[in-house]
Amino acid sequence: MTQLVNIIPLESGDRLTREEFEYRYEHSPHIKKAELINGVVFVASPIRVRKHAQPHGHMVVWLGTYATLMPSLMMCDNATVRLDDSNEVQPDVLLRLEASAGGQSRISADDYIEGAPELVIEIASSSAAYDLHDKKDLYCRFGVKEYLVWVVSEQAFYWYHREQGSYVQQQPDREGVLRSQEFAGLWLNLPALLQGDMKKVMLTLQQGLATRSDHPLSEG
Repeated sequence: MTQLVNIIPLESGDRLTREEFEYRYEHSPHIKKAELINGVVFVASPIRVRKHAQPHGHMVVWLGTYATLMPSLMMCDNATVRLDDSNEVQPDVLLRLEASAGGQSRISADDYIEGAPELVIEIASSSAAYDLHDKKDLYCRFGVKEYLVWVVSEQAFYWYHREQGSYVQQQPDREGVLRSQEFAGLWLNLPALLQGDMKKVMLTLQQGLATRSDHPLSEG
């Protein structure tokens, strides 16, 4: 007769090793997103549609379109990222350069990302959320080169670029366009994004892609 093991529920504030965290997370199917930051567990709240799910989808479409045209890049949605024994995060969206192309992360034997991806996007509930504090510091410390945070409820968008070990906030140009410092042609039309005009967002991205010498839109 199989003996039933009583798994302690995973809760925010728990202090665990990464091994303990992964074990309890794997045995908590009702939890859709949990992270371990500096040894402390953070369990996400239920997902709202307009404040998280839809903006999340917009970021997936925008970044995914860019990644599909670059064979050395991988875009992931809610992938687990192991940073070290005390930190395991689950970014809303990420972009990583394959290790074979010089990227700083790799895929482990058990199919998780290990090491910092080059770009991370988080959808935050407010500017007081840990995405703009604990996680921002964490991503900077582990070498995430670009960190984007969309605070939907406040109509605010932050794009940070890592320079000399610190994050510097990127500013849009006169047309309100933010441009990646790491990925050529990755452009974001900020006014259009905040107004929900994804058609214009994608048009600006196509314009950015056209500036890449390795993209077909730039030929001729």
